[in-house]
Amino acid sequence: MLIPVLTAYEKEHISERQTLPERYLGLSDEEMARRIAAAKATLGRRLVILGHHYQRDEVFAFADYTGDSFKLARQVGRHPEAEFIVFCGVHFMAESADVLSAPDQQVILPDLAAGCSMADMAEPEQLEMCWAELEQMGVIGGASRVIPVTYINSAAAIKAFCGEHGGVVCTSSNAVATLRWAWERGERILFLPDQHLGRNTAFKVGVPLDEMVVWDPNEIWGGLEPDTVKRARIILWKGHCSVHARFTVRQIENIRQQHPGVRVIVHPEVPWDVVQAADDSGSTEYIIKQVTESPAGSIWAIGTEIHLVNRLARQLEPDRTVFSLDQFGCLCSTMFRVSPNHLLWVLEGLVAGDVHNRIVVPDDRKRWTKVALDRMLSIQ
Repeated sequence: MLIPVLTAYEKEHISERQTLPERYLGLSDEEMARRIAAAKATLGRRLVILGHHYQRDEVFAFADYTGDSFKLARQVGRHPEAEFIVFCGVHFMAESADVLSAPDQQVILPDLAAGCSMADMAEPEQLEMCWAELEQMGVIGGASRVIPVTYINSAAAIKAFCGEHGGVVCTSSNAVATLRWAWERGERILFLPDQHLGRNTAFKVGVPLDEMVVWDPNEIWGGLEPDTVKRARIILWKGHCSVHARFTVRQIENIRQQHPGVRVIVHPEVPWDVVQAADDSGSTEYIIKQVTESPAGSIWAIGTEIHLVNRLARQLEPDRTVFSLDQFGCLCSTMFRVSPNHLLWVLEGLVAGDVHNRIVVPDDRKRWTKVALDRMLSIQ
């Protein structure tokens, strides 16, 4: 059996490193579903299961609450009686849940290998170096103020840095309101780690492309000249989502030829030119709302993770036609790691009094992370 390889940062945040026992392999879908339901019933109000939209159906079916990162973050504090929060998502989501939960609650990630490549593109040391170099450039200091904004798809240490430096966390659901909030407090924004979400959101609120720059954390001074940075209103971190970066304008052109009258809606993590070629863009919750409330007979091509697309297609057929913008479907492979086998293992462990794969953010980092997340939750 393969043992997940974790980064040093991930190891720091996991109180107990354990992997799936052999006895949980090779089980039938029926047996796993029956045993998961039984364990969940036994735990009762002691347990809350959160499931992200990108989860596979066999796991998604057992979630008490489903949604995108923003919607699920709001659920964490609504069940103080729950001892255990099992987060069927990826590690940055479980970290946020640990920060927002009560001290006596324990957050569990069913598979420790469920990470996020985008979150890994921004490391705390890189952000600290970026901030120092912005100070050297004269972009930060005196009357010049930069507000750091990090997408929720980032490590707790990144969120903590933003909280401590007057910044905030955002999601795709409240990104527009967050950028406006930040510009009320500073003349520039440092947006990380997803350059596409930052660019698409800033452009949506009227910032021209020539007032945006991309900071490469692997280059001295981000690969930029000081005067270039000083002319910018938003500094975009050079990061991206490996799933959403697969969508292209050519795909949209092909879809329109094959399906006259199709509506194309994409997630704002896709590249800028794809958003411009699409009919609409928005968070997963926004996509669900637009497609679900569309007139009967509507045809939709959706540019986001395949599990959400397929689930919508099944729910809305035959009244509406829904399919992926990518003919092969874009799978979030790290989200897919959370299997019913892993969910069964952690739940039966809780029934037996054993906590597997608890996610813990260190206390010295938790304070400022919570400040940044609370600011996120306050922005509408």
